[in-house]
Amino acid sequence: MTPDQLITFAAVAEHRNISRAALALHLSQPAVSGQLRQLQDEFGEPLYQRDGRGVRLTPAGEQLASYATRLRDTWRQAHAYRDALRGLEQGTLRIGASTTPASYLLPYLIADFHRRYPDVTLHTADGNTTDIVSALGSVDIALIEGPVGADLPPDTAVHAWREDEIVAIMPRTHPLAQSVGGDGTARRAELSAFGEHPLVLREAGSGVRQVVERAFARAGVPMRVALEIAGVEGVKEAVRAGMGIGFVSAMSMRHEDGALCLFSLRPEPLTRRLSILVPHASAPSRVVEQFLALCLAEDS
Repeated sequence: MTPDQLITFAAVAEHRNISRAALALHLSQPAVSGQLRQLQDEFGEPLYQRDGRGVRLTPAGEQLASYATRLRDTWRQAHAYRDALRGLEQGTLRIGASTTPASYLLPYLIADFHRRYPDVTLHTADGNTTDIVSALGSVDIALIEGPVGADLPPDTAVHAWREDEIVAIMPRTHPLAQSVGGDGTARRAELSAFGEHPLVLREAGSGVRQVVERAFARAGVPMRVALEIAGVEGVKEAVRAGMGIGFVSAMSMRHEDGALCLFSLRPEPLTRRLSILVPHASAPSRVVEQFLALCLAEDS
């Protein structure tokens, strides 16, 4: 029995799913399964059972999970303490970010941070909002979009960050673009106007998609989903190809060439708050504190 095996088991106990635990630990699924087998061999009896797409802990596994979780938390605290003692000269910062902040905000923040602290090693991980929240155990700080949700690990601090507008996009030749006046950069339309047209949506788990679906539901407007596709650029390319109207962050349209029309929604723009999540908030390293301060200062 090794500390790594126990830390792996703690992740499986937390996520109740081997593939999600592997994602959080930055390990392959076979590697996680192999460590679990070795741990079970050590104890001589099953620690978990398959349960649909996830796993269910046995009584022995539940007891072991309590020890494994304490070991993992102590390990994290020791690393945070080490980084605090080192200061910022040789620290490491692991940043998770969902699609929109990862693509349009994080590169500028990292460049600024690297100029200030060139010897800090930076690692980044991206995915949709659900992916990043599931992987909080393996990052030091996370930038996400959309609703935070209630299933955050203990000792996670949530900082309200920037406000971001979700806009509708369509080709200039689209019937709705032809029927609504404007200069192409400040057009506005009622949400009900989109109910008659095919839509292109981000994949399930996307923060943008969650906000858009809730807005349509509140307004009682039906959604004619023509295509689901991963990533902001995938949505924009599908819209250019004529698949339907898409919804993206306004910041993702900053460098467009004008081929797409951009619509704000009436009577109120569709906005959402970006958030910064800090796991292990009771003992953050100085590196985390400085990066958080940089993010919040950029917003002021």
